[in-house]
Amino acid sequence: MKNLNAEKIIAEALKKYGNGRIILASSFSIEDQVLTHMLLKLEPAGRIFTLDTGRHFQETYDVQQRTQEQLNCEFEVYSPDANNLSALLQTNGPNCFYKSIEQRKMCCAVRKVEPLKKVLSTVDAWICGLRQEQSITRTLIEPMEWDEAFGIYKINPLWNWREEQVWDYIKKHNIPFNVLQKQGFRSVGCAPCTRPVKEGEDLRAGRWWWEDPEQKECGLHRASSYTAREGRQK
Repeated sequence: MKNLNAEKIIAEALKKYGNGRIILASSFSIEDQVLTHMLLKLEPAGRIFTLDTGRHFQETYDVQQRTQEQLNCEFEVYSPDANNLSALLQTNGPNCFYKSIEQRKMCCAVRKVEPLKKVLSTVDAWICGLRQEQSITRTLIEPMEWDEAFGIYKINPLWNWREEQVWDYIKKHNIPFNVLQKQGFRSVGCAPCTRPVKEGEDLRAGRWWWEDPEQKECGLHRASSYTAREGRQK
């Protein structure tokens, strides 16, 4: 798929897996907004989901509302299991993620990974807004990969896009975006774990800023990947 542009990658994925067996993951980042627009042009009934961790910024919910209204779409919303979340809060506290990488990943597991497993069990492939330039944990991503963690294929249509290309597409098509991304938040996650990026910092430096860059994934995406074509670790 390396010779195809982003829209053609999505079109080929839809053709291969069928609308009901492929789904787009959206955190309402600028990348996900671009992919939402592309997917809905190709398939108005395309499946799109979001994980509501319960700790989002209000601005994230605002862009979800605007997107649903402007693009006339619906999002499948997946939330943490109430019992698991209650146990986490009771045992570790609401701000345990600041204490250690282990506790931060535990929080991510309850709020993100477990709900993700639920939705991905319904499909054969998922579409993501990952780009190679986002961080050192994503430099090896390819347009189509085998996601070993979830046992399905992962499609990355914007794998080789620059951030400027994403913004150009947003402007050209007047797509709603999270206003925080014009206020220094170049990557937006849960509110307690996200801050604005300082001048000269990596675009994901504001995510879990107290951790080393090599640790900055929440479990949704592996730092290593397998290419769909070669089936070997990169």
